[in-house]
This record gives sequence, C-alpha cells and structure tokens, in this order.
Amino acid sequence: MTALEVLKTYWGYDSFRPMQEEIVREALAGRDVLAILPTGGGKSVCFQVPALMQDGLALVITPLIALMKDQVQNLQARGIRAMAIHAGMNRREVDLALNNAAYGDYKFLYLSPERLHTDLFQAYISVLKVSYIVVDEAHCISQWGYDFRPNYLEIGQLRNRIDAPVIALTATATPPVCEDIMDRLRFKEKNLLRSGFERPNLSYVVRKTQDKLGQILSICEGVPGTGIVYVRSRARTQELAEALRAAGIPASFYHAGLGAEIRTLRQEDWKSGRTRVMVCTNAFGMGIDKADVRFVVHADLPESPEAYFQEAGRAGRDGLPSYAVLLWNGTDQTRLRQLEEVSFPSLEYIEDIYQKIHIFFGIPYEAGTGRMLKFDLPSFCKQYKLQRAPAYYAIKYIEREGHWTLSEDMDIPTRVRIEVDRQQLYNVELPSPVMPALLEALMRMYTGIFSFAQPIDEEAVARKVGISAAQLRQELYQLSVNHVIRYIPADHATVLYLQHGRLQPGNVQLSPKRYRMLRSTYGERVQTMLDYVEETTECRSRFLLRYFGQEKSANCGKCDLCRARAARPQDLEQQLKAWIQQRNAPYTLADIRSAFGTADENWLPVLRELIDRKEVPPYA
Repeated sequence: MTALEVLKTYWGYDSFRPMQEEIVREALAGRDVLAILPTGGGKSVCFQVPALMQDGLALVITPLIALMKDQVQNLQARGIRAMAIHAGMNRREVDLALNNAAYGDYKFLYLSPERLHTDLFQAYISVLKVSYIVVDEAHCISQWGYDFRPNYLEIGQLRNRIDAPVIALTATATPPVCEDIMDRLRFKEKNLLRSGFERPNLSYVVRKTQDKLGQILSICEGVPGTGIVYVRSRARTQELAEALRAAGIPASFYHAGLGAEIRTLRQEDWKSGRTRVMVCTNAFGMGIDKADVRFVVHADLPESPEAYFQEAGRAGRDGLPSYAVLLWNGTDQTRLRQLEEVSFPSLEYIEDIYQKIHIFFGIPYEAGTGRMLKFDLPSFCKQYKLQRAPAYYAIKYIEREGHWTLSEDMDIPTRVRIEVDRQQLYNVELPSPVMPALLEALMRMYTGIFSFAQPIDEEAVARKVGISAAQLRQELYQLSVNHVIRYIPADHATVLYLQHGRLQPGNVQLSPKRYRMLRSTYGERVQTMLDYVEETTECRSRFLLRYFGQEKSANCGKCDLCRARAARPQDLEQQLKAWIQQRNAPYTLADIRSAFGTADENWLPVLRELIDRKEVPPYA
C-alpha cells in the first residue's frame, strides 16, 4: 500500500495535513528527520504511517504516560498491535512486555525515557527488529529546551546499537534547540521540516485586569462553545470552577492530584459537552483530541512562551474562529519574578536535599540503585522543617541532573498475588459464593498470578465475574484477610525512581556552569512572557512566531493589538454613539458585547469616556 492508502485504511482520511506527507516521505527514504508541527498538527501520523509500511517495530520514546497509553489504545482500536512500557511497571511486567515486543509481531513499542538505560531493555535491544527510533517531545533532549530531561540523552547512545532512522517530533522548539536536537540525536545529515505556525482562525488577546473572574464570565457569556481555563494551583481550579457554576456556567475542575477514575469521568463530561468549561492546571490537555474548543483562557501568566503556545493552541483545531485570552496584572509579574528565584535554590541547598531524601528513606551510601520510592513531599518537608516550594524545585533540579526520576501523581493499579498453592486452592473454604468465580477469573486472566503480584484491571475482572468494581474490591479485601491472596489496592502517588546509589557529600556532581546556564535561559523565557503581555504595537501572532524562528509573517488582523489599530477611538466613538442613538432604549454591557465583540473590548474605555462626557446615557 502507498502512504495515502495506509492513511485511508487505518484513519479514514483522504489526504494528509500540511507537512505530514513530506515528513512521511523523508522517513520512508530512510533519512533522519526533525519535524516541527504545531499543537494539533497531527504529529503521530507522521511516524505511524511509515512504521506500518516497514518491517519491524517502531520504538516510540515519550515522557507523557497518559499520552502513551492513549495512543496505544487508539492503535489497538484500529487493529494495530502496540504496547507501552513506563515507570510504575515492575521488572516482571517489563520483561514480559519486551518479550512480546521481540517475538509477538508488534508494530509499536512505546517507552518512557528512563527505561532506556536499564539492563533489561539493553538485553533485548539485539533481538528487537527496530524500523524507526521515534522521539516525541524531542525538545526534552536539548539542555536549551524548556523541558530538558536527562534520560533523553540515552537516545543518542541507542544509535550505537540500533541502525534505524530517527523521526523526532515536537511542537515547540526555537532555532538553537532544533540544532541541539539534531546534534544530540546524531543525525547523519541535518534535516529539519518545519510547518508554518500561523493559526489564522485563532485570535490572541491579552488583557490587563484586576477582575479576572469578571473577564472569564464575560468571555463565557460572549463566546459560545466549549472552553478551557488554565490556572497554576490545584486549589484555584476548584475555587474558580465553583464560582463559574454559581454564575450558571457548567464547569468542572481537573488536576493531576485527582484519582484516575475521576479524571477520566471529567474528561469525558467535557469532551461530550456535558461540562462546558474545564478549569485546570497544565496537567489537562495532553492527548485530549477535541477539535471544537472555542476559547482557552490563561488566568495566570505561564512561565514560558513554549508552554503558552502549546496550551493556547488547543483552541480552534477545527479551523473555526476561536480565542486564546491571557489575563494578567502587576501581581502576576511579581509572582513570575519570585518564581524564577524559588525555582533555582542554591547548589548547596540542592545537595542538602539530595542527602536528606536518602536519609528520609534510610538509604546508606552506594545503595539504592533502581529503587522506586513512594514519596510524599508534605511529610518530607514536615520532618525536616523545610519550605515546600524550594524543596520541590531542588528535587526537580536533581532530576534534571540525572540522579533520579520524579513521576508525580502516578496511578498505580491494584495488584494481586494468589498465596495458596494452585492444587490446595480448591480445598480452601471461602466465605463468599462469589469468590470461586473471582479466583477462577484471576487465574485465567493473569497467568503469573501465583508467582508475582500482578496488576489487574478492576473493571475487566468485575465484568468477567458479573459484579461491580466496588464489590470486587470488597471481595479482594476479604480474600486477603483470609490469607488466600496478597492484595495491594490501587493508589495515586508520587514516585521517585533512583538512577544510581547514594553519593557521598561533595560528589553529587552539580555543575555551577550548568546551573548558571539553566537559570539564565529560564530567566530569558520569563522575560519573553513579560514582554509579550506588555507589548503594545507588534501583532501577537508575529511576536510568538518570531520567538520560534519564523521571521517572515504577516499581521494576523485578529489579535487585540491588530484590532486596536484597525478601530481607532474616534471611529469607535462614532460607531458607539450611532448604535446607542439608533437603539433608543436602555442597553447593557452584554448588548454592547453582542454588537461589538467580546475577545477585545477596546470599546469599553471609549464608552466610559462618552458616558463621562454625557454624550450617551449610562448602561443599565
């Protein structure tokens, strides 16, 4: 089949999106390629189509576990064999998955980057017939990137053992980051394909305001359709969602601290339209394919243009008019400056946190390699009388240096091991009539359950037995009380994965030069965001495109600054006066918004001035 036939057969599309076909063509020719496509530009198709056309297995490296699981499910739903290996799986599970990948005719193996350097994965490399090395979120390999991950550095070393072309993909990379990506991935020749970043249907709007809730309500009232409101703190997601509901807007909240079942339900409610507005942290949005989002509001200043561009780009993927609104005030500026300080505590403090973490878990020097530790930051800070913010950023900085991996808010599945010998199991007196069928289902569905604590799918097991998931958990608990099984209930926790043994004080290898570089680049991103909101002349779209290296672009004509240039105050005065006089009746701000637009209320100060001069009556 041709690439277009594969696209039609598995995805039902008659044509590729802009730049997709060029990327597929380069991959099929066996050339390394770095593809820069905007959020919603269809990056996954760029490697999935060529992988289906080649023999072997595409090795897909991505740091986003939720996105990894979502893509595997989507491929499996299309009849394509795919699997994922990520943090949270034990050695037995990983061994089984790698064995299936090597000998089970799979086309895609999704892998989190921390798995690359493990002995188990390295042992399987020689028997994995790899067609492509796919690097998603490729900016993570660059130390200049806004989200550098040390584990990504292992990918370049893969090329010593795997002779397969690289397909690297990202939505956000500046020109220096692009060069760094291709160098670190050892491209045989530089090959960058960049899609235009213009979003002609998207209006970028920046508003300086002390009344953010009022502005959000105004947007919700004036712009029909579904929306997302991003905030920084988990507590604020709930507070703002409750305020919107009190105003009659169907809203909910979402953050990574919620349980998996709740997060899934809320995603589905929002995707279906039962929830109109989702108030969330940046944990929401990755891998959620909803094309008809009409507005994305940032109620807090993001830390970087990359994060803002990616999140704002979730609006209007269907090509219809949509809005990306950023609300800010002087408090936001101060907070962002303070965050820059808090994000980079001193190297002495960082090393002290490194040692305290090991002491907290009772790990002696040279020990701890490969351990997975359930970590509770509040308990840790309480024990050592530490402030949470600097301690958290010290832990994150140590992760960037490659000493451990921090997986926040992981969903750890229920695990079960049958403790009774298989032959003796049928002689055990069971207190519930459901239990024999439950044990039979567990034995059939999970073959290694007598040897290892196996992760189980509660919903699938409950359906098999014909009971509810809640009843299943009760039965499992009773079986554990009767010493028939070992039952480890599902959990939602933060996990630290130690990459090596505990180092002696002074040997933690925190480079002052690298520290200064990281702090400097972080400060530059913060300053760019401050410049963006304070900009008064340059088109918002052109500002963002220029940051990402697209020097040639036209004014969008839709952002607040373009519209302000198009509608001079004197023109607006005449338009407002004429509209109010023709109406010849009381009017409200909502009436004005309907007539003059909501995304950019440059008419509001003009209206107030007309009212002050008593040239028009006040609004009701």
